[in-house]
Amino acid sequence: MIRSMTGFGTGRAVQGGEEIVVEARSVNHKFCEVKVRLPRELAALEIEIARAVKERLARGGVEVALRRSGSRGALAPRVDFALAEEYARAFEEVRARLGLSGAVGLADVLAADGVVTLDERAVDLEAARATVMVALGQAIAALTVMRTSEGEALARDLAGRIEQIDVLVERVEACAPQAIDHYRTRLHERLQEVARGFTPDPARLAQEVALFADRMDVTEEVTRLRSHLAQTRALLAGGEPAGRKMEFLVQEMHREANTIGSKSQSAEIAGFVVMLKAEIERMREQVQNVE
Repeated sequence: MIRSMTGFGTGRAVQGGEEIVVEARSVNHKFCEVKVRLPRELAALEIEIARAVKERLARGGVEVALRRSGSRGALAPRVDFALAEEYARAFEEVRARLGLSGAVGLADVLAADGVVTLDERAVDLEAARATVMVALGQAIAALTVMRTSEGEALARDLAGRIEQIDVLVERVEACAPQAIDHYRTRLHERLQEVARGFTPDPARLAQEVALFADRMDVTEEVTRLRSHLAQTRALLAGGEPAGRKMEFLVQEMHREANTIGSKSQSAEIAGFVVMLKAEIERMREQVQNVE
């Protein structure tokens, strides 16, 4: 069954009191393009994450966002004790020189600029890698479930459009001989008009009709159209990514419909060709969503 390129999934894993949450979302794209947003301390995992996604998904613009949270958090406070001592001495000297009352307190020292700073907490990259991959696997699995569900809806819609196109192709095929008969009758009538009652040569008339029938013959185009439809049905029933192949087949269907339209001089066939091209265009729009 085909899959859509649109989906969303999340995954969660815990390591050492920290929680890692991965969100993955995908939209339509001609190829598989992966963008990864990571905390700075995990930036080294970006290439590995992108590779893991491409191993699971064939097409789509995929955005992966990773978030760290937990009781400890990603930042840790650091106290510059040497600087704190300098501040304490300086504050005490100011108090003594100015004859101020009170004593220098802890809050005064800690509030001084540069005494307490927040540094990134050291990360065990190897442990983080395993945890990230667990969360990523969950997110991609959930994303794939959504893409598969939407793919089923796409498959039903495309199957219905294939049936519609098949019916229109049958009507075109049925009208083709009628168009030739109509041309033969019209040509005979015109010749009689021009010749003022003179009976035209049947052999010459048959030759002209045969030439017209050869120019207007759409058997080859109809055969190729049916072949494209059969291949598309097979792709819908298969389990492999099929979007690129379907795009090519739909393009070829449109080419055959154009050729039928350019060959035909029948208003009835022309009407069917317009409907045929409209259905093929709707198929093209849907196929652009297929992985």
